[in-house]
Amino acid sequence: MEIHNYAVNDINLCVHQTGPEHGRPVWLLHGFPECWHSWRYQAPALAAAGYRVHVPEMRGYGRSDAPRDPAAYDLLTLCGDIRAAMDHLGQREAAVVGHDWGAPVAWHTALLEPERVKAVAAMSVPFGGRPKASPLSYMRKLFENRFHYILYFQRPGVAEAELEADIRRSLRLIFHNWSGAVPGGSFLREKPADARLLDGAAEPDGWPTWMSETDFEEYVKTFEGHGFHGALNWYRNFDRNWELTAPLDGRRIEQPALFLVGDKDPVRLLEAKTLERMPTLVPKVEQHVLQDCGHWTQVEQAEAVNTHLLGFLRRHYPA
Repeated sequence: MEIHNYAVNDINLCVHQTGPEHGRPVWLLHGFPECWHSWRYQAPALAAAGYRVHVPEMRGYGRSDAPRDPAAYDLLTLCGDIRAAMDHLGQREAAVVGHDWGAPVAWHTALLEPERVKAVAAMSVPFGGRPKASPLSYMRKLFENRFHYILYFQRPGVAEAELEADIRRSLRLIFHNWSGAVPGGSFLREKPADARLLDGAAEPDGWPTWMSETDFEEYVKTFEGHGFHGALNWYRNFDRNWELTAPLDGRRIEQPALFLVGDKDPVRLLEAKTLERMPTLVPKVEQHVLQDCGHWTQVEQAEAVNTHLLGFLRRHYPA
């Protein structure tokens, strides 16, 4: 896989690329706390099918820049990174695929670029449109005396200190506890508001079939450089995203769309209402629930993801 660095949108964006040079572009956007290597099963399959695959290390991760200011990570700026990279590469059309936090970037890039983005796919996080009120005020009211990981992430430096104390242990616990091995995810269990993220997390026993020790080291390298501040800053823009997306309120995503979610993904429970209303906001969406799958969709069920993704692209965005 080739590695390129592009000066776009006031940062250096590191992008891994593979596939025929003149193939139709597909962008694969990772989430938290992941890295470009999260797409290790999809990138080769897409390249073999004739697509030119672009896998960025998202803003705040790995070899890409990680500004300190949380305001540098609002959703429109994150979409701007991908749009600017497309401009830099002269791409007039593209398909965009995202997982976890990469999903909102994929959804909103499709919303902002209806002519350029010909097809969009997302995993784990559905599109629910703009909330009616401030997301954080709603969370604070709902979890007034209880722990919630998004509220825990709001104060700069707190979650960083916990996660960076032992990067390897932190990542192993997160990957294990949001996987299909721990149905419902131990991070959603009730605990006091002053608890920490990893308190009460189940300890993994060995390596899962979908994550070798060699694979794991790629994730570790991603956070050994910048630490977690850039990745966590994505979470510190919920209300700012709500304010900035006001002009998009009520807009629908009209492109062909694919949505995949694991049957044991905790986000499926958290976003149950969003999943119900998504077809009204994404009228051409095709949805699939992957069996025996937690949150790490594209690695836990790589074969099923590849089958659905390649089939979808062949129908709506042929190579």
